[in-house]
Amino acid sequence: MNSQILVLAFLFLLFIISPFVSGGLDDDILGASYIFGDSLVDAGNNNYLNTLSKADISPNGIDFKASGGNPTGRYTNGRTIGDIVGEELGQPNYAVPFLAPNTTGKALLYGVNYASGGGGIMNATGRIFVNRLSMDIQVDFFNVTRKQMDKLLGPTKAREHLMKKSIFSITIGSNDFLNNYLLPVLSIGERISETPEAFIDHLITNLRGQLTRLYNLDARKFVVGNVGPIGCIPYQKTINQINQDQCVELPNKLALQYDKRLNDLLTELNENLPGATFVHANVYELVMELITNYQKYGLVAAMEVSLQGSSPVGQHLVCAEIVLSMCFGTHIIQVRLPTL
Repeated sequence: MNSQILVLAFLFLLFIISPFVSGGLDDDILGASYIFGDSLVDAGNNNYLNTLSKADISPNGIDFKASGGNPTGRYTNGRTIGDIVGEELGQPNYAVPFLAPNTTGKALLYGVNYASGGGGIMNATGRIFVNRLSMDIQVDFFNVTRKQMDKLLGPTKAREHLMKKSIFSITIGSNDFLNNYLLPVLSIGERISETPEAFIDHLITNLRGQLTRLYNLDARKFVVGNVGPIGCIPYQKTINQINQDQCVELPNKLALQYDKRLNDLLTELNENLPGATFVHANVYELVMELITNYQKYGLVAAMEVSLQGSSPVGQHLVCAEIVLSMCFGTHIIQVRLPTL
């Protein structure tokens, strides 16, 4: 059967959450998807920023049917995870970028994308890109949307729409390690002054506040992704000068430490925020499964296929029927698997 890499976990989560996003409002308004995160789910917000992190050139978008193969600001050849979640909710259109000029009116009711390439949980994360939307700013922007929804539907129906028919997906955290704590040269002082445990404490504290703010703005159904095996991406392999069939130990160790704390946080929030459902999406485990057992999924190789259009630091990614490049090798590619 045909499948899409790294979407399996999110589709599984939809089966869990789908009962919570049905009924309660106008029949013509389907489930809404409000998306927060970094370049893994950015749908074009960075197109409207003066930033060094953009995805508005080819080969980004070459397999994205909705744009006719043209780049849209998505850091991938095709759809993002957020796009596919929206499709599974039955939305007629993809969640629109918050900064796009057409993000007004009824479009808000089907979902809005606040994600930004280079963004992180910490406001300082991604500063090397000059501009980006941190998670704090993304929540601020959702507050703007929230007020607009009150005007569209009235306060009671707007609250019902968000609480009963909406999924809030959060895919963030990788940049806080890659483009903050582990950033070559620039992060040396920070790592000396702050232990990994202390840095992760700060991440969890900030994220707790951000998720609670969304809850106070009437978000109730959350899917929160953890940090994947960032020590296995080409960028880390290149700067650490290791073989392509190896992974860098420290980034993966930090990702696992953070992921454990994230799981504990979501358990805490489920217990302490009445009516909320926080689902933990274990991206780390899924990606490691694909890397370790790539042949099981019809892949040619786990680490060794060089990609066209590589970045200055080198480029190698999991590959199947198509060969595509993503900036620094940190992004999910939509891969067509052979029929099994």
